[in-house]
Amino acid sequence: MTTTTQPDLADSPLRRITSWWHAFEEALPGGRGRRTLWLALIALVMGVLITLVWLAGRYEASQLQAELEGDTTEAVSDLRRQLTRQTQSLQGLQSNTPLETFWNTEAQALLREHREWLRIEARDPELNLKNQVDSPLHKPIFKRVSRTDSLNETVQACAKARRINGPSYSSSYFLPQNDGIGFEVMEMCLPATQDGVLVGFTIVTYGLQGLLNELLGDSFGRRNEISFTEPDGTRLAIAGSQSRGLRVFTSQQLVNLPGNTLVLRMDGRRGEASIFPNVLTALVTAMSIALLTVMVLLVKDSRRRLKAERDLAEALAFRKAMEDSLVTGLRARDLEGRITYVNPAFCQMVGFEAEALTGRNAPMPYWPPEMVDEYKQRQAIRLAGNVPPREGFESVFMRQDGTHFPVLIIEAPLISVQGEQTGWMGAVIDISEQRRIEEVSRASQERLQATARLATVGEMASLLSHELNQPLAAIASYANGSLNLLQNPSAVPQTLDDVHMALRRIAEQADRAGRVINSVHDFVRRRDQDREALAPKMLFDAVAPLVQLQARKLRVTVHTHIDPQLPEVMCDRTMVEQVLLNLARNGMQAMDKPDCSDRRLLLKARRAASNAEQAWVEFSVTDVGEGISETVASQLFTPFFTTKAEGMGLGLSLCRTVVEQHGGHLEFEALAPKGTVFRFTLPVKAALLLDKIPA
Repeated sequence: MTTTTQPDLADSPLRRITSWWHAFEEALPGGRGRRTLWLALIALVMGVLITLVWLAGRYEASQLQAELEGDTTEAVSDLRRQLTRQTQSLQGLQSNTPLETFWNTEAQALLREHREWLRIEARDPELNLKNQVDSPLHKPIFKRVSRTDSLNETVQACAKARRINGPSYSSSYFLPQNDGIGFEVMEMCLPATQDGVLVGFTIVTYGLQGLLNELLGDSFGRRNEISFTEPDGTRLAIAGSQSRGLRVFTSQQLVNLPGNTLVLRMDGRRGEASIFPNVLTALVTAMSIALLTVMVLLVKDSRRRLKAERDLAEALAFRKAMEDSLVTGLRARDLEGRITYVNPAFCQMVGFEAEALTGRNAPMPYWPPEMVDEYKQRQAIRLAGNVPPREGFESVFMRQDGTHFPVLIIEAPLISVQGEQTGWMGAVIDISEQRRIEEVSRASQERLQATARLATVGEMASLLSHELNQPLAAIASYANGSLNLLQNPSAVPQTLDDVHMALRRIAEQADRAGRVINSVHDFVRRRDQDREALAPKMLFDAVAPLVQLQARKLRVTVHTHIDPQLPEVMCDRTMVEQVLLNLARNGMQAMDKPDCSDRRLLLKARRAASNAEQAWVEFSVTDVGEGISETVASQLFTPFFTTKAEGMGLGLSLCRTVVEQHGGHLEFEALAPKGTVFRFTLPVKAALLLDKIPA
């Protein structure tokens, strides 16, 4: 089923504009009665502002156009001036001795100097070709079209040059080239006279593109696009470049040359007229905008202030609701230790009202009387800043009815908006229920440990009976032999010595049976959970009789290796003995296979890798059994997982729990070619430094 959601108009742009306009109307002086005058004033100011900006824009555009026209005029003058200098260079060529070799050399030098020249010709008065030189900087221009086909413009230019006795320029014409393209050229004819008699003509062929690039490109082509055009606007040659995105201003001027007139067009690249083209307009505009802005800001400030007040009220109400809903007690203290704030959860926790706690300093009413002196000292340490902040610590508080309960306190510096510490903020958590659950869990763990020990002893019952059978049988044999000797009335001293020896053997066997029974009895009945400092050898000796029981039945050789001068370890003796016994029994059972002939079990203790805070001793149990498969290894420490037909699946799980409770780590590793080693670590006995933590 598709649900159509209607658009939310509560915060739409139209709704915001409408609400803003209503607020603006309310903020206008005089109320709604003078609304029309204010609207007229606003419209007048906006009209003046728009008009000023428009006029300034027009003025700037006219300034840019005038600047471009000035550039065009200067470009025309510069072009004519340079063409005049080039004419003087040709006259210098005519005045030299007209030797052909010398003429060619001078002509080539001029062609190299003037890149816009394409060809220089020397002709007689009848325009017959006497000599010619093509520019070494360009390809010869009369390869595709013969020179005779383009003499028409040259003849007209030279005829006019003869009449005016000076240089004359031909009309431009298109000259195609072999590469399929071509260009516009123009020729200048300069008559040569000697003693007032015409002796010939010097003709120079110009490329219009070269004229623009060489004579005007460097000075005017950087900011403008320059071109020669025909009267109808057709472009004959273009130089310079024009950027996109800019406003183009155009100026055209005639280049009057003897015999020909060119149209020079310049397209100026200029930016769009800016919004504020001059300082005066900018000032007027700024003042006008300022008047409107002040009015708008007043309205927006009023709306913002009202909104801030509403948001502040909502934030305070929300914070109060959160404080009332918290189950964690909050307590704020100043730098002198006085309570400045408590939340309802804290008051409910200690049983005092907020008024009875606020402003109080040490001793606090929720401190147990027997701990007041200690708590004062700890509070002084806290206020002096000698305890790391944001570290949780446990303490004991007292309710108003006198009952004590444990709490967890997490305290940190209280920092103001200016970044200065104004006190301490603490979070107080009642951990009574947590402690009760931990006690229940500990009792359950003890019962589980006892059950596991009983199960272990039950499995050893048959072994115990077999082990006790030997000393009991020996006792019976020595007792019967002694009775037989004593029944002989003619006993001699030698017989009495045999009786004494038999009685000593009976005592030894009885002591042996007692040790076996006592070791099992102590293992099952031991309840003391206090940790004590023990030598690793004592732990091995404690489980040795039970391990030997299993070893003799399974024909396993047990080796024990303890590194010399090992330090004592801090541990719960009963629990660690159970870990050693479980690991040893598992190792021996892993070797109880028909194909395992060399059955050796190694119990080892050595120093482990330590750090600056704690030293460790590593215990290991190594067997040469068939090893542990990958499938079993992934579930090895899972409770109630077992590969034995009569196993409970709790042994290795309990072993890991015991080791981790001591702060150590239990792991196993496969050996090559076969076998497995189990390792676990126990902490070395060390002096523990306990920092005092404030309440």
